[in-house]
Amino acid sequence: MVELKEGSRSNDCYGTFHKNIQGDYIVGSVELVGKRVVITGIGALTPIGIGKEDFFAGLKAGKNGISRITRFDPEPFVSQMAGELKGFDPHDYMDRKDVRRMDKFCQYAVAAAHQAIKDSGLKLDQEDLERIGVVVGTGIGGIETLAEQVLVLDKRGPGRVSPFFIPMIIANMAAGQISIMYGLKGPSLTTVSACASSADALGQALRMIQHGEADIVLAGGAEAPVAPTALAGFGSMRALSTRNQDPEHACCPFDKARDGFVMGEGAGLVILEELEHARARGAQIYGEFVGYGATLDAHHITAPAPEGEGAARAMAAALADAGVEPEQIDYVNAHGTSTEYNDLYETMAIKTVFGERAYRVPVSSTKSMIGHLLGAAGVVEFIASLCAINENLIPPTINYEHPDPECDLDYVPNKPRPAQVNTVLANSFGFGGHNVALVVRRYDSD
Repeated sequence: MVELKEGSRSNDCYGTFHKNIQGDYIVGSVELVGKRVVITGIGALTPIGIGKEDFFAGLKAGKNGISRITRFDPEPFVSQMAGELKGFDPHDYMDRKDVRRMDKFCQYAVAAAHQAIKDSGLKLDQEDLERIGVVVGTGIGGIETLAEQVLVLDKRGPGRVSPFFIPMIIANMAAGQISIMYGLKGPSLTTVSACASSADALGQALRMIQHGEADIVLAGGAEAPVAPTALAGFGSMRALSTRNQDPEHACCPFDKARDGFVMGEGAGLVILEELEHARARGAQIYGEFVGYGATLDAHHITAPAPEGEGAARAMAAALADAGVEPEQIDYVNAHGTSTEYNDLYETMAIKTVFGERAYRVPVSSTKSMIGHLLGAAGVVEFIASLCAINENLIPPTINYEHPDPECDLDYVPNKPRPAQVNTVLANSFGFGGHNVALVVRRYDSD
């Protein structure tokens, strides 16, 4: 069980850890304070569908969005596949001039923001725009533009580098462009915590509303890493799957034959809204966001802490923040990268937090279908968790064919599973030892 100091606080003053008489971790006597936060709009750009409806349909079908890379010739690379964003046209969301001035990651973020606002039914001309914030995470930012402009500098000299080079690559520009397009003037942050970036963005947006700093926050993340530089870098780290002859089965989280992750690209943005504000305008509500836990491993720049110690603390913190017992979790949306140590240590962390119930709670990795969206992974998986709640259907871990005796939980293999899903724990972990866990539950008007 997770060992914590008696009475230690979780995430500001939202929950308190306690020990039972045996000294084991429990969540008890948790007093929730602050405003309630609900999700009222969804925007999603993923390798299995663009838009909420197509993404949900892909999850429910167990669709595979991973294939050989088509954007450039991948033959020289050790890994030659990815979850590419197919059928995306930035001109559907912005004019030609804006397209030329944005890196792909920023285009994806703006498109997801457009979808989320439209889906929410918000009438921005009737809102106090100073009470609407924007928090967008990204792990890498404009890497494609960076690589292109370095080549321009090398071949043609400094005078030919684009004047938009810097604004196109910096991580905060996704939030900045969304703010400019929609006139949003509330609090803003850009979170950069590797593959936990958009999960941290959601958590920080949650705090803004709970603390009364905003009524609405457009929150999530975007990533466009399917570019030669990123593919080469991750390949040199030996982090990527090299199953190039069978790309559809290359991403196989928790499977004994797993040999590395597969990159994906896309974005997710959600409208987080203070409950009474949402009620007053008659908004649709997809779920209530109730818990956020974040920790650091203090262990290694890329490897997770042994036995998932830091991940377990993040999950415990999120549960305490939500005032939710482990027994109340109906589904765990795992980080599940299809790498040797992440899958093993995440499994161990789940066992640490859930005890014997770890064997009875369904766990799945939607990365098996869409690949690893790096900084955008957390929010897209948060949206997948909302799909599970609203559709009463747990997305599967596809490509699960060879059970690993060390990864021995219920990973919802290969097919979606009908189930009553009320409360979900979603995990996101990143290089540098960042661990984030989020709790979202079915909205109850009482």
